[in-house]
Amino acid sequence: MTSTPRSDQAPAGRVPGPRRVVVEVPATSANLGPGFDSLGLALTLTDEVTVELGGDEVVIEVEGEGAEVAERGDRHLIVTTVRDALERIDRLAGTADAAGLGKGVRLRCVNRIPHSRGLGSSSAAIVAGVLAARALHPRGDALDDAEALKLATEIEGHPDNVAPCLLGGLTIAWDDRAVRLDLEREVVAFVPEARLATARARGLLPETVPHGDAAANAGRAALLVAALTRGLDDATLLAATEDRLHQAYRAPAMPESAELIRKLRERGVPAVVSGAGPTVLAFTSASRIDSNALEVGNGWHVHPLSVAPLGASVRT
Repeated sequence: MTSTPRSDQAPAGRVPGPRRVVVEVPATSANLGPGFDSLGLALTLTDEVTVELGGDEVVIEVEGEGAEVAERGDRHLIVTTVRDALERIDRLAGTADAAGLGKGVRLRCVNRIPHSRGLGSSSAAIVAGVLAARALHPRGDALDDAEALKLATEIEGHPDNVAPCLLGGLTIAWDDRAVRLDLEREVVAFVPEARLATARARGLLPETVPHGDAAANAGRAALLVAALTRGLDDATLLAATEDRLHQAYRAPAMPESAELIRKLRERGVPAVVSGAGPTVLAFTSASRIDSNALEVGNGWHVHPLSVAPLGASVRT
């Protein structure tokens, strides 16, 4: 006579996973000027997400940024990502363990990453959901780092933010793969009050660009990697952050950001649009900004940050 394990029991020989985990995920800045959809940095500004599985209800608490989306329930990005990741793990491991984890999700988010500002808030949510599911599923080891990046890229649509969020440092991403480079550097993020949807910013891009602009960006992107990792001078970094593929096309949607970048670059400060904007990222220190006595104007929050050496982390 055989017996079937209850949903709260692990199959024989299998160690059950935890029921509750906390994931810390960093903000990210992508594109970095010429590195459109490929270059990204992890930054020392983090969200903390607690995920607990069990029961039948979806309960969401949000502190800080994005509190208005707490009512989305089953449609909340982290909740949908957790469920997608649990199902992916089942397919990879050839199991049906996700069915025994219950439909209920209790989610608590302490959000510090500004939403819809170009600092990777959606990528942070996706990575948090993927890593939480991996930690909670008893066969989570089937979703290795490469598979986690692949799944996060599928959900986000491109890898340039999810890669540094997962890996930390400076990442170069293509398709659903990425390499990580160590980088120690201070940066300053100028975050406006106004939001800009990534879809709107991406919709401003032309379907084709001149061959000369594409060639110029290829050279600048290669130079930028060298300038950042080898600590080259600001004049070289200023040249390396020139872009012809996306910033000018998106400027009409964020004229204040474009003007701030112009002011910074005129003073020799390498500055770019962070992600799809409207945040401006400057490769400089807060003290240098002060010494320049730059009049940023009202409506901007200045965040002195550093490149985060590590990506997302999980504790149970």
